[in-house]
Amino acid sequence: MRNEMKGSEVKRVALVTDSSCDLPDEIIKAHGITILPLKIVYPDREYQDRFDIMPDEVYARMPEEVPRTSMPSAGEVVQLLERLKSEGFREVLAVLISSGLSGTHDMFKMIGQQMENLYVEALDSLNLSMGLGFQVCEAAEQLKRNLKLEEIVANLRFIRQRVRVFYVIPSLQYLRKGGRIGLVEGTIGELLNIKPIISVNSEGKYFTFTKVRGRKASLQKLAEIARESIGEKRVDLAVMHGGAYQEAEQLLEKLRKALPNIRKSSLGQISPALGVHTGPGLVGVAFYEV
Repeated sequence: MRNEMKGSEVKRVALVTDSSCDLPDEIIKAHGITILPLKIVYPDREYQDRFDIMPDEVYARMPEEVPRTSMPSAGEVVQLLERLKSEGFREVLAVLISSGLSGTHDMFKMIGQQMENLYVEALDSLNLSMGLGFQVCEAAEQLKRNLKLEEIVANLRFIRQRVRVFYVIPSLQYLRKGGRIGLVEGTIGELLNIKPIISVNSEGKYFTFTKVRGRKASLQKLAEIARESIGEKRVDLAVMHGGAYQEAEQLLEKLRKALPNIRKSSLGQISPALGVHTGPGLVGVAFYEV
């Protein structure tokens, strides 16, 4: 049962997410967000995602050395929750990578239910990268407005339906190798230079939104999809990349000029844990209808 605090003491809520959120460090620090790192695993060594390995280090070793990823251990989750409890938190809101792509959410939820004197709410974002990051930012803003945890969770379940992610990658070999291919088609099309525009469905799994031939055409199509999907809506916009800064920068400038109602926009690089499964060259667009 939820721990109810007595007297005039104010309940404090810790906000937790995982390292696939792709939020800039300044946002994480400004909102006091706790990051649970995923893991980058090579045969002879292991790294904490975003903490002690950066994306470019992963890409530089590909394709000769392709690591795998793993979710945090149960012990690490317990340690994190115990630390938050020792810091005076009595409630935890964890907004985490899609359960359709990682077991992190399900494990966190299970462990949270076993904690004593700490109420843990684990929310499945059904998304990743800034599709997750936007939801975390909204949770942080609502916590600052002192909304109750129940209200925030209800709001986030509505908000996650207003977040979209689309991306393109040069090759499907890394998605396939990492077992994340999902509903993305990857057959003879690769030999014909067919590039799928990949998105995330309502179950939080990858799928092919459409297909285009060639890298240049795929980036043009990505911009077109963003323009058509956003239209006159007021949005927060993020363009993300995996070792493809110039192409991402050009796409962001194009969208800034084409879209009239962007509230905020940003350019960033995806975390190493995501880059392992996409390989170098990803360019993606995430937006949230505010």
